Amino acid sequence: MEYIEAFTNSFLGTAQWTWKSILFQVPWHANYFWGLMIISLVVWVLEILFPWRKGQSIFRKDFWLDGFYMFFNFFIFAIVVSGAYKILEILFGKLGITAKSLAVVNFTAWPVWLQLLIFFIVLDFVQWFTHVMLHRFPVLWRFHQVHHSVKEMGFAAHLRYHWMENILYKPLKTFGVMLLGGFEPEQAFIVHFAAIAIGHLNHANIKITYGPLKYIFNNPVMHLYHHSYVLPKGSYGINFGISLSLWDYLFKTNYIPGDSGTIALGYPGDEHMPKAFWGQLFYGFGKPKSKDA
Repeated sequence: MEYIEAFTNSFLGTAQWTWKSILFQVPWHANYFWGLMIISLVVWVLEILFPWRKGQSIFRKDFWLDGFYMFFNFFIFAIVVSGAYKILEILFGKLGITAKSLAVVNFTAWPVWLQLLIFFIVLDFVQWFTHVMLHRFPVLWRFHQVHHSVKEMGFAAHLRYHWMENILYKPLKTFGVMLLGGFEPEQAFIVHFAAIAIGHLNHANIKITYGPLKYIFNNPVMHLYHHSYVLPKGSYGINFGISLSLWDYLFKTNYIPGDSGTIALGYPGDEHMPKAFWGQLFYGFGKPKSKDA
């Protein structure tokens, strides 16, 4: 009964919070629904006003599919699995594993700006490492192919990914927070909103490199080549950066041969990817149809 009650309360609590967010009944800094809407609208307008690939339609290929993925992955799936995560939290607690048990640093007394910076860097590195694993191991790559089946890049492609990636990313991001003593800065919403904005821009039809800052921050040109159909020989992936490009330059996974913006996107075997959401929802569990898929 303890687990059933925890599951139900967490599920309903997350659903109610999402609904209150839609109705503007939560603080603005915690309203990720309208935060996502505003960021998406701003980046989309930038795509319309300053398109990199000028022949690409405003409502590009799979625009509406990617738009649905934004809501599904950011809200619907989060509600569905919230109860399961609560049960895991209880189980780990009974084993003596808490949010503070793996702490390697306590930065609660540090200046707020430094807390946010460390929080941002640690979480981004965890996500970069996870992203590398999604490409490195075939069993994970099968799920990540949903994201790489994008044929025309636009801001909404940022959140087009298989729900199994949430299953992998969430525990590892939680692990990153645990290394920081289980502490999330009060102003962590700044980091989360910044990550959404950077991710949207990286997938947008806009040509931005940030000049010398390209060696620190990921950008649309660099990330476009991450989605390239043709990769350097012997490579399982390039430019894995999420918000920061720093990790790719440090670990020599960076590759930017040009900036024309007209390269073919996808991966060998992407013709086997289902075109509709429901087909992609269960993609990755079956046997590959070709050795490249």
